[in-house]
Amino acid sequence: MSKYILGIDVGATGTKAAMVDIDAGELVTEKIKLKTPESKKPEDMAAVICELVDRFEQRGNPIGIGFPAVIRNGVALTASNIHKQWIGMPINTFLEEKTQGQIYVINDADAAGISEMTYGVGKDKNGTVILLTLGTGIGSAIFKDGLLLRNTELGHLRYNDNIAEYFVSNTARKRDKMDWPEYSKALNSYLEYVHKIFYPDLLILGGGISKRFELFKEHFGSHIQVVPAQKFNNAGIIGAALAWRKYYSKA
Repeated sequence: MSKYILGIDVGATGTKAAMVDIDAGELVTEKIKLKTPESKKPEDMAAVICELVDRFEQRGNPIGIGFPAVIRNGVALTASNIHKQWIGMPINTFLEEKTQGQIYVINDADAAGISEMTYGVGKDKNGTVILLTLGTGIGSAIFKDGLLLRNTELGHLRYNDNIAEYFVSNTARKRDKMDWPEYSKALNSYLEYVHKIFYPDLLILGGGISKRFELFKEHFGSHIQVVPAQKFNNAGIIGAALAWRKYYSKA
């Protein structure tokens, strides 16, 4: 088996891909990002995925995909910020037929978590580790002594009078025109909420916004260990490729 696998990170606004050295946990090509279709329907999103597969000339080859949905036994059970037509879709089979590839699909935040726990700031960390990806919504991945608890949706926790991502996602920051101190306070309140439920040993903040961690860490409680992801916005691509190696033969 080649150590180079195509990783694709599907988001609500953009879909990114690159070839990954799964032994080193690094991108070995330039990253290509395409706009996720506005309809966010299966056929339209599959067309974008196929275009990325073709650009990397990976038809028929292993492909790992991080996707914004709860995925169980190859079926999408939810649709987070994408079209509801995805719900109930046998997503592995659907995308294998479209790409002629050897497809393994995993929740996008779980993919990012696998990357951070294998090659990033979570490497060799025991206890409870939670990764939160701050983007269009909030994704989450929970690990206990390195083992993944799949398909958690901490961004959908009931929080105030709505769900958490409505208040503290990067989309919410932009929508409400929060400056960094305001966002820091809002995010800290949510982190305190998560902490009281799980008492994690480590909280990792990922997504593109993690590159600006120094601007919004000011108001985090000292009793909570919070760090930025090391793989930043590449974590989903790397983790999707790693998930293929880890789980494809068992799918």
